Amino acid sequence: MQFENLLYQQADGIARLTLNRPDKMNALSPQLVAELKTAAQHVAQDESVKVLIVNGSGRAWSAGVDLQALNASIQGGQFAADQILRDGNEFIHTLQTMPQVTIAMVNGFCYTGATELMLAFDLIYAAEEAKIGDTHTKWGIAPKWGMTQRLPQMVGILKARELSFTAQPISGREAERIGLVNRAVPLAELEATVQEVARQILDNSAQAIAAMKSLYYQGMHTTLREGLAIEYQAQFAINDREEFLRNFRENKKR
Repeated sequence: MQFENLLYQQADGIARLTLNRPDKMNALSPQLVAELKTAAQHVAQDESVKVLIVNGSGRAWSAGVDLQALNASIQGGQFAADQILRDGNEFIHTLQTMPQVTIAMVNGFCYTGATELMLAFDLIYAAEEAKIGDTHTKWGIAPKWGMTQRLPQMVGILKARELSFTAQPISGREAERIGLVNRAVPLAELEATVQEVARQILDNSAQAIAAMKSLYYQGMHTTLREGLAIEYQAQFAINDREEFLRNFRENKKR
């Protein structure tokens, strides 16, 4: 696939999307968000892909929504240009419903709308040097991609309020401490860390992972009682490790 603001690579069960507007710190223009949506929808249908990694080129993962490109459409703290809002939410929906494991590799600055997108990934790994923040209040804009709902789920309501009300970014290291990212490592080690996690995922049943991913997301939107019922009643076709299990049983008999 060819895009104007996005690089796409695929090999050995791993797809990678690289936000590629380094001169704009990968700011989320309407076109870039539309390309993200299209690329994610493509990956979701590709059974050869087991893991999707998204990173940014240059110094940023993404500086957030491109306010310069959308300045004329901001009215009363709301975006009048609703196509980018729809595309962003469709991208998030695709991330969370695709069978593949999605990984945000946050290599640098990650602000506002980009942080909202980051929150939708299954796993998040960040450079210790990265700066992650919610600056909606700094710019006088209300969130539309789930910030007020997903951020408290991840870090708790008090910390979420603090991050949003102060608009102060935190380091990747602090993001790990409060549970906003899975792990923070020096930038020089970030690529190797994410690749190792991806390889560990590839060693396991993709069908079982897809089943568990679905159950995790369903459970997040229900009570514990309802979630337990959903898990117990769920039926999934999982057969991509049958040969492994046969070999395990045979070796155990020897």
